Amino acid sequence: MADGTAPASRTSASDAVAQERRLESRSIAAGWVGFVVGLVAGLVLLAGDARPIAGPGSLALPAAAVAAVVTAAAFATSTLLHRSGETAPMPEWQRLVSNVSGVALTIAFAAVAALGVLAGAEVLALGLVGFDALPIFGAALTAVPSAAGAWLAFQAGATLRTRDLATLLFVFLAIGTVLAMLTADDARWWERNFSQLGIGSGPGAWAFNGTIVVAGLLVVVIGLYVGRDLHRWLGDAALPRIAAVVIGFAASGALLAGVGLFPLPDARLAHTISAFGTIGAFAATAVLLLVVQPERPRALVLTTAGLGLGVGAALLLWRPLGLINAAALEAVAVGLAFVWMTTLVRTLAALVPGASRPAATRTPLHPERGAVPGSTAAPGAGRVGT
Repeated sequence: MADGTAPASRTSASDAVAQERRLESRSIAAGWVGFVVGLVAGLVLLAGDARPIAGPGSLALPAAAVAAVVTAAAFATSTLLHRSGETAPMPEWQRLVSNVSGVALTIAFAAVAALGVLAGAEVLALGLVGFDALPIFGAALTAVPSAAGAWLAFQAGATLRTRDLATLLFVFLAIGTVLAMLTADDARWWERNFSQLGIGSGPGAWAFNGTIVVAGLLVVVIGLYVGRDLHRWLGDAALPRIAAVVIGFAASGALLAGVGLFPLPDARLAHTISAFGTIGAFAATAVLLLVVQPERPRALVLTTAGLGLGVGAALLLWRPLGLINAAALEAVAVGLAFVWMTTLVRTLAALVPGASRPAATRTPLHPERGAVPGSTAAPGAGRVGT
């Protein structure tokens, strides 16, 4: 028996290595294509007089736009190349979820690339005060982030997992918030709350509000991926409970996006409802996740309890004790949410099968109302999927 299985194991390992090398080669090629496209586009868009690195009339905005388009194209191309056949055995609702996730992620990767370039330009401008870049220098600054974005996005299109999305969300929030801080109209925003970064019509306000809106979109996508993982683990019978979790994430993401869509002081009531609603919806979703799982991992239970206790303690320190301000409260809440979400996705990664699992039901809310012809509830043979 050992003699029969050893060659098969070696063949499987060899195939995995070959597949990884093939993906790396394609990713490097995508990076070089992104570099060339970024260089050519930079030469065309930045032709003429020298420009400052950041600020009005600078090279930062055209470079960010090019990097965003290149990154989005690389992710979409990789997704179509590596996952085009995954949704074929799925029912219509599951295909729709998969396609919506793909579109949302394409937008998110474009936003991450754009904000990364804008933040990098602001930092570079601080070290090169008074420097105006010639078109060739601007083209180079456009080509490098385009290449990096294309390489990373192409890899993500083939291998993206739920844990990667959680990391992407908080890296994106950090980059966007730093950019908003660097370009804020009010340098003393921290004396009140983070929402002060979104006030006004300057680049800082646009950066902060745009970051929050796209972060809300990413929370929705993470919810869809968590739902996918729970379905792989628990099967069709748990679909109604899983749907409740996904709806909780969707509500949290929509309310978070509302924080950016309704900035202070233009829509104070809607902004306040969105901000506190995000905290409430996120807490309810955390509890729902524990209810859904038949086996509650101790690490996730303890982290969820820590999340509730930490946010509760921070609220008390803010009101009525007045020992911290709203900005500190928000920083504590976001930090604890990151710890909880990291624990969640790593726990699911350890428990959930890696194979795609097409649903055997026509509707996720009422799995007993009919099966899809020719489908089964067992996991499929695909590497990834919804």
